[in-house]
Amino acid sequence: MAANIAVENLNPKVLKCEYAVRGETAIHAQRLQEQLQTQPGSLPFDEILYCNIGNPQSLSQLPVTFFREVLALCDHPCLLEKEETKSLFSADAIFRAEQILAIIPGRATGAYSHSQGIEGLRDSIAAGIASRDGYPANAYDIFLTNGASPGVHMMMQLLIRNEKDGILCPIPQYPLYSASIALHGGSLVPYYLDESTGWGLEISDLKKQLEDARSRGIDVRALVVINPGNPTGQIFAKDNQCDIVKFCKNEGLVLLADEVYQENIYIGNKTFNSFKKIARSMGYGEDDLPLVSFQSVSKGYYGECGKRGGYMEITGFSAPIREQIYKIASVNLCSNITGQILASLIMNPPKAGDESYASYKAEKDGILQSLARRAKALEDAFNNLEGFTCNKAEGAMYLFPQIKLPQKAIEAAKAAKKAPDAFYALRLLESTGIVVVPGSGFGQVPGTWHLRCTILPQEAKIPAVISRFKAFHEAFMAEYHD
Repeated sequence: MAANIAVENLNPKVLKCEYAVRGETAIHAQRLQEQLQTQPGSLPFDEILYCNIGNPQSLSQLPVTFFREVLALCDHPCLLEKEETKSLFSADAIFRAEQILAIIPGRATGAYSHSQGIEGLRDSIAAGIASRDGYPANAYDIFLTNGASPGVHMMMQLLIRNEKDGILCPIPQYPLYSASIALHGGSLVPYYLDESTGWGLEISDLKKQLEDARSRGIDVRALVVINPGNPTGQIFAKDNQCDIVKFCKNEGLVLLADEVYQENIYIGNKTFNSFKKIARSMGYGEDDLPLVSFQSVSKGYYGECGKRGGYMEITGFSAPIREQIYKIASVNLCSNITGQILASLIMNPPKAGDESYASYKAEKDGILQSLARRAKALEDAFNNLEGFTCNKAEGAMYLFPQIKLPQKAIEAAKAAKKAPDAFYALRLLESTGIVVVPGSGFGQVPGTWHLRCTILPQEAKIPAVISRFKAFHEAFMAEYHD
């Protein structure tokens, strides 16, 4: 008997789930890349430029030397016994690798660890958090994960019981959140960031959306905040963060703080402050506010996406609830050890006086300064195109310009059964090889259209990206001119 399986009888939660960052445009880009390899010269461009995803090393960003030296030594400890290692690796990388191996049971980086991660590495991360925030942190509160995404899924799994449970999410949002809420059968409760004020968050809008959801019988469990913003690149001011913390406290909400871009700050008059630091500075302690902070090795200046490292810090949860979180973590056994080590390193990089500090700082500053220049160049380029308006990228890795499309283009998109910004993104790809994500994949104010474009192409290639984009846009607007 043939298996009775078809799309129609699959889990409807899976069918409802969408993830635009690797959606239709990205899949089509992969097909075109294969075509370029098998039929060179068959397309009007000679390479695909992936501006759709925050994947820095795929666009030639180099890894940080110190981090990779330590990883190499931890993964192949017999190097530490060889005399020539002292001339190939910095002394502080050797010392750090020895320290790390000493806290790994049996020095076995290929063995399973504790379900929350290796305790000594969690101690190191807690020390890094305390140093960053000026308030204590505890290894007991740290859960090491394969990137930030599994932590988000774990919390959705914990909080969502059925479609009557809601999660407040920013619009535009990183589609991990809408996808995870859909997969776990909950309801996304949107709150809109204000594009006209640089993607500001208004507490009055949060309150309105919360009350509206409750009036429809939705039990809103948590508020998601992304700081710095993805896809919007804004950095929250302290006062705004204090208001958000108060709102969660007053309304009995769990605060889910996505802080994976905390190192990506491009303007001098703003700094990153974690929500935990803000809550503690307001006098809120462990028992006052359930707060989950997410961090990842994939972003920042390190960009180690493929290493799949990250953590969540959970505070303000009772012991019985923590047991349930631990149980979910245990089902996955543990996160990968390389990612665990890297998460401890990014929270405790070389310090002044260490042998590697000068080269580490030069690499870090070089990457962040280049990202800031690329962000400004692309922002200016978008703002010089007809119909485009683009807010400043204060942080993160993206620009999210709005595009006003001619009515004829909107009608052509409708005829092709596509959202207008998706129609534009596909035409851009087919003409230039540039891959962006349509704003409809992130959510946007109805009747507006956007694109998310990373700032990650090599700096030397940015002028070519801009000129190709400009030539396409001018031709597109001429073709569909009202």
